[in-house]
Amino acid sequence: MRHYLSRLQDATVNYWDKPALNTIDGESFTYGQVATIMKKLGIFFKKIGVTGDDKIAVCAKNSARWGISFLAVATNGMVNVPILNDFTPESICKLIDHSESVGLFTTADKWAKLDVAKMPLLKFVIDMDSWELLWAKDEGIREARASVESEFAKEFPNGFGPGDVHYEADNLDKLAAINYTSGTTSDPKGVMLTYRNFSANIDFSQRNVPSSSKYSMVSMLPMAHMYGLVIEFIYPLCNGTAIYWLGKAPTPTTLFAAFEKVHPYLLITVPLVMEKIFKLRIIPQLSKQPVKFLLHIPGISNLILGKVRKSIQAAFGGQVQQFIMGGAALNPEVEHWLRRIGLNYTVGYGMTEACPLLAYEHYSKYVPGSCGKAMDFATVRIDSEDPEHVVGEIQAKGDNICIGYYKNPEASANLFTEDGFMRTGDLGIIDKNGNIFIKGRCKTMILGPSGQNIYPEELENVINNLPYVAESLVVDRGGKLVGLVYLDETKTKGMSHEDRDGIADSIRVSANNVFPVYSKLVKVELRDAPFEKTPKMSIKRFLYK
Repeated sequence: MRHYLSRLQDATVNYWDKPALNTIDGESFTYGQVATIMKKLGIFFKKIGVTGDDKIAVCAKNSARWGISFLAVATNGMVNVPILNDFTPESICKLIDHSESVGLFTTADKWAKLDVAKMPLLKFVIDMDSWELLWAKDEGIREARASVESEFAKEFPNGFGPGDVHYEADNLDKLAAINYTSGTTSDPKGVMLTYRNFSANIDFSQRNVPSSSKYSMVSMLPMAHMYGLVIEFIYPLCNGTAIYWLGKAPTPTTLFAAFEKVHPYLLITVPLVMEKIFKLRIIPQLSKQPVKFLLHIPGISNLILGKVRKSIQAAFGGQVQQFIMGGAALNPEVEHWLRRIGLNYTVGYGMTEACPLLAYEHYSKYVPGSCGKAMDFATVRIDSEDPEHVVGEIQAKGDNICIGYYKNPEASANLFTEDGFMRTGDLGIIDKNGNIFIKGRCKTMILGPSGQNIYPEELENVINNLPYVAESLVVDRGGKLVGLVYLDETKTKGMSHEDRDGIADSIRVSANNVFPVYSKLVKVELRDAPFEKTPKMSIKRFLYK
């Protein structure tokens, strides 16, 4: 297994003048420019004594400069602490303090909202937009920053070039990052990830979905989330692929404009985004008459679905080789249509603690309803007497698995079994061919009145397919199941309260016609706002009871 920084070093040397990190409608940096900025920042770190196990936080909106900031920390040997830009100022201060970060990369507007008194270990804050100091603990740090250009010129009198790029690659077991989980069921925890964890995922990705200097990638997931960080950014960058960040909220309009401009070779997303696109782009085409009628005629239906497939591929830039989804289960109805249309899609499985991959299968071998097969660098098992038929906790061991939670020995101990397997907290089965099927979360499983295991995610998939429903959540209230539903505003705008109440009752009746006796809803409550989400677009279940 190659260290990912070794791969990055080769890519930097080989593609020195090629665009590497880009913000759509914004700045663009070549591999050589990225390496030069990182080297200058490294001189600054060294002059102020920031080395080794020191932690540096990165908190800002996605951009090319975010990527440079993260890589500057990694290539100079420190520990990255990526923090979600959407966290509240209070939470950001808390996580910087908890991680014991001595430095922070951010922007002036974000820094203005933070309280330095709540981050006593901070030594410096660098403005991502200018690489200048926003704050320094003492004058010596300011002097060090001011002398970087002269120090750089002195060290490289003949200029800085490909031959000067050297990244440490013998530290696979060193702590590389502390990533704070979004926590759908609990408070965030600092997941400790090593260079081995990163490198295992990047090595697997390059072997199974090779990137190339001829390709481009649109990055739309949060960089403080491991799925986006590793798979949309680091993995393709390490083989010459140009990365393009949206630089703005990933609305359908901004996304499709980006796809048309960049022509990505791969689309990494979460099921919720694909489901929204399905409702926006696909359902309207398939619901029209006479299309709806013609879909029932053999031969003609294939021609229609072929045209739909081409229009979808064109909407995504025309170069997407496969669509890879992860972070949650894909809605069964959406999956059914993606299958019929013939879209090259697959659903994987992972989590922050696995940096992030645990399972994947190429779209040509993917089994609908599954989340792929275990990575070849990991062992995945089901804690059940009959893993093929009896649901049990999914557990994993391998080069991708974290070493625990930062400053949380109790949570770290509870994360692993006695024989060293990580408890994922997910429930599932594995068929005879190794395909993994997730049934729900250990913490969300509801025990029915007669001892039946009820998985709310399965009920929600049914509810989400009903007319007017945008998203839903099933909760247990005193032994009774209640459906919390947020309606599609585009379809209910202007409706009276009476009509909305009628929809709620219709949802309950329709869902109960499908649900078994032990999992029927006693009530459906309509919500006025969408559910709060984690970075991977999972609903924060712990907020709703």
